[in-house]
Amino acid sequence: MLPANEVAGLPVEEYGFPGPLRDALVGAILDGRKTCTTSLVVQYELEDEPLPVVGQRGVVVDSSGLPVCITKVTEARVVPVGAVDAAHAIDEGEGCQAVSDWRAGHEEVWHSPDFRTAMRDPTFTVSDSTEAVLARFCVHVQR
Repeated sequence: MLPANEVAGLPVEEYGFPGPLRDALVGAILDGRKTCTTSLVVQYELEDEPLPVVGQRGVVVDSSGLPVCITKVTEARVVPVGAVDAAHAIDEGEGCQAVSDWRAGHEEVWHSPDFRTAMRDPTFTVSDSTEAVLARFCVHVQR
């Protein structure tokens, strides 16, 4: 368990929706395969949250909502989805070896009923010009 004083006041980071996807993503973070992530600018706007910045720390939680580690952002940039590069796709740690694989997997999530519900838009879609937040991170503290 992470020390309460390490977790207190830090933003919670949820990777995917609770269940098998989140469990796989958290496992990849903990074993070092996942060193970056992608979200959409519109997600931050919808929740009225600031975009990630270098040095920002956050608490990664598992599917049960329990903290598993603290990450620290080492790089953050905004690019159109169509400009995501292969290095980012590979470093997401999901087994993608090409941007096309990364894109297909992410669109499956972004166009899913769960994501569209979270976006409060039943027809939400992503295009090449949709702004994505690419954040690289390191595990700062692990349980």
